[in-house]
Amino acid sequence: MLGDRAEYETCYSEAALVHSSASAVPATETSMTDKPQEEKGFFRRHAAKLVASVVITAGILFTLQKGGLTLVPEGGDFANVRWVTVPIYVVTLAIMSYFRAVRWRFLLRSFADVPRKRVLAVSWIGFAAILLMPFRIGEIVRPYMLREKGKISMSSATGTVVAERVVDGLFLSIVLAITLIFIPTIDPLPATVVGLPVSVQQVRTSGFVMLGIFTAAFITIAVFYVAREWARRMTLAVFGIVSKRLGEKLAETAEKLANGLHFLGRGRDAGGFLFETTLYWGINALGMWILAWGCGIVHADGSPITFGEACALMGMLGCTILIPGPPGLLGVFQAGIYAGMTMYFPTEVVTGAGAAYVFLLYAIQIIWTLASAGFFLAVDRSALKTLSKASVLAPSEPPPPLPDRAPASNG
Repeated sequence: MLGDRAEYETCYSEAALVHSSASAVPATETSMTDKPQEEKGFFRRHAAKLVASVVITAGILFTLQKGGLTLVPEGGDFANVRWVTVPIYVVTLAIMSYFRAVRWRFLLRSFADVPRKRVLAVSWIGFAAILLMPFRIGEIVRPYMLREKGKISMSSATGTVVAERVVDGLFLSIVLAITLIFIPTIDPLPATVVGLPVSVQQVRTSGFVMLGIFTAAFITIAVFYVAREWARRMTLAVFGIVSKRLGEKLAETAEKLANGLHFLGRGRDAGGFLFETTLYWGINALGMWILAWGCGIVHADGSPITFGEACALMGMLGCTILIPGPPGLLGVFQAGIYAGMTMYFPTEVVTGAGAAYVFLLYAIQIIWTLASAGFFLAVDRSALKTLSKASVLAPSEPPPPLPDRAPASNG
């Protein structure tokens, strides 16, 4: 679940456009420059994002602590944990992570048939990059590592990532909306979320807002996919009133992102992607349900958490991590689960067994994400070399040429 914010960020398209424009600069122009461009390191280029993420994290953690919640629960909160559910959850996490990664192959098949093992390795490394970098700027790592001259372009791979994120956001928001409508909550609902100065009603409303956002996003890129020329004219007509350049940039970006929907024109790929996406989210909810039961999450009458309520927690987590995230989603992750639990369980459960649940859920996902990425980086040294040259990590210079690019002729 970490790093899955359907929603998400426009950094995907921006990075792709930066890459393409940089690659288009002729070598003669660079050689004629009197002064070489100053290379900016990762921290300088992303200073604003890093500072903002620190501020957001500090604010959320301070608010949680002020409300009586901590990142590391007290020992007594673990008293009722059924520890056998921890390895069971790890198994479900591994299966869920597998489907989360390999379903990407269906989106890539419209222009390349990438081996499943390669998709798995690149995805798991990419998921760790998303986790470790603020504001999901690590999303560009997957397209960068997969690009291949004459076969997979940066913009094509980036388009599939955006399509995957939009479909995930739409799927998750539909699940959340259904649970908010049909799964009974405690009555009366608390005025605010446990540990946070946010009303429960605002939390419920945000779930439907999320559905609206991702529905609009999917419709937008779908229109550009099926009626590109008309959509381009309408974009230029609407945004051109403000700025013609803005309208052209938005239309160009939307066209590139719409390429990620090519899989919809291939029934086998569309069906396979949607089936494995359902498995991914379904197994995710199942694992969260098992671990919550194992931690002793119960209602006021002592009855255990239901699968529907676990789906609501999963959906609420997806909703809260739309907030610009710090590295590791620290604070944002915890706030999402606490917001979900407040709607269904008594305060003493949320702050007791619930605190143990949030801690174990977060810690296990962090360890798994980093360990799985570390495994593939260890067994594939070329992956580490490619990762070190990714545009979000390397200095701000044009991306290095692809391995099979012929050297420029001097003649």
